[in-house]
Amino acid sequence: MASRQSGPGSDWGSQPGSATRRTEPSTVPTDGDQTTRGAQPASTPSSAYRYRQPWRPDAPGGPARSADPGRPDEPTRRTPEDPPLRDPGLYALTDHFRERLRQPGRYVSTRTVSAAIRRGQLRWNRTDGWRFAVVEDGIRFVVVVADTETASPVVVTAWTEVADRSVALEAGRFDRVDVDTIAVRAALSESAETRIPEQIRPRTVPRPFVVGGHRLTTDAGDSAVRCTDCGCRFQSKRAITTRGCRGAPQGR
Repeated sequence: MASRQSGPGSDWGSQPGSATRRTEPSTVPTDGDQTTRGAQPASTPSSAYRYRQPWRPDAPGGPARSADPGRPDEPTRRTPEDPPLRDPGLYALTDHFRERLRQPGRYVSTRTVSAAIRRGQLRWNRTDGWRFAVVEDGIRFVVVVADTETASPVVVTAWTEVADRSVALEAGRFDRVDVDTIAVRAALSESAETRIPEQIRPRTVPRPFVVGGHRLTTDAGDSAVRCTDCGCRFQSKRAITTRGCRGAPQGR
């Protein structure tokens, strides 16, 4: 469900989960870039976020238009085929996205979501619908949105990918552990069923990141991620999300 508060406009900095953190940018953001990710997010927040193939001008049954001759191009209602709005101030945040703001190692913030909506590349993905993507300091921020079947447009989820490792390391916004964390998380999500020992092995992630309730780390040369609470080792996202963590301290 969507929690309606102020959208990701200029006032998002005061929203929960958006406080300045060590991964916040220290430079002016760069131009957006295209996303090529084809995987589904870690979880689907609601069956309401299902999409049809996007409408095209030459396709029958396009969206209804206003009868007002002075505003002929304004839709009377939006459909899943209509490109989403570019005003981040109109968007509410789903509970699914708010959970990700609080999770270590996500590297998403309301500021980067706002930047993606305003100037990111817009692409349709048949798995989860409309995506904005913007590249800043070698990292691609991908934002999934929906603006139909809800009372207002919503930010469904967001994630990060490594667009250019050398740029990311040179920019200074992210350290090597940050970049390795983003790379491991993205590799796990790319194909949840697939074991990826060769993509985990080169990475060093001493600071735990959270997936499926597990707090995960890995050392260089290790072919699996390890939960710091229960000690289980995993080589695929499906293995992580289908095994509950039984070692977490009480109260977490």
